[in-house]
Amino acid sequence: QFAQFVKEHPGYTVISYVNTTAAVKAVTDVVVTSTNAKQIVESFPKDEKIIFGPDRNLGNYINSVTNRNMLLWDGACHVHEQFSVEKIVELKAQHPEALVLAHPECKSTVLKLADVVGSTAALLKYAVNHPENTYIVATESGILHEMQKKCPQTTVIPAPPNDSTCGCNECSFMRLNTLEKLYECLKNESPEITVDPEVAKKAVKPIQRMLEISAKLGL
Repeated sequence: QFAQFVKEHPGYTVISYVNTTAAVKAVTDVVVTSTNAKQIVESFPKDEKIIFGPDRNLGNYINSVTNRNMLLWDGACHVHEQFSVEKIVELKAQHPEALVLAHPECKSTVLKLADVVGSTAALLKYAVNHPENTYIVATESGILHEMQKKCPQTTVIPAPPNDSTCGCNECSFMRLNTLEKLYECLKNESPEITVDPEVAKKAVKPIQRMLEISAKLGL
């Protein structure tokens, strides 16, 4: 579907978030991380026609901070899409001193409540540099353990999802990884993942392009 979307918009530079399949990368010109997306988008001329995929929330955020009008593919991360604005407001009322840390893949309504918007690494770094604060954290819950480990005195509160009956702030895909599976991979090198050689050849190009632009920008 993404390949078809790209085909329907000739003349566009295609920028994709790095957490995508090889097949998506194969129809992409340059990939970005949440850390370098702003700088890489800004490295293109202001009148450059750009498709940004697959995350509309990240793309919307980059549009807002770069004053661009990228064409956004209608996809989103199931974790960041689930955070509840109403419940974050309720938490803020209960903890008026708390700062809201949010990942740019969150909806724009959540980002408007945020005191700090940044990648997982940026949010962690902010908490480490300001351990005296209380934080309401709107991103995948895996970061909470690392924050608490590095800032043991800090109060870290996970932002609640819309549905409080599920672990919706956990990535169901990342949770498929287990220590047992990792052990099997290291011991037996299985299961082996194979990628079509032609797809792999095309998919590596946007990664190389990101590294080249990053090197020029000193990122």
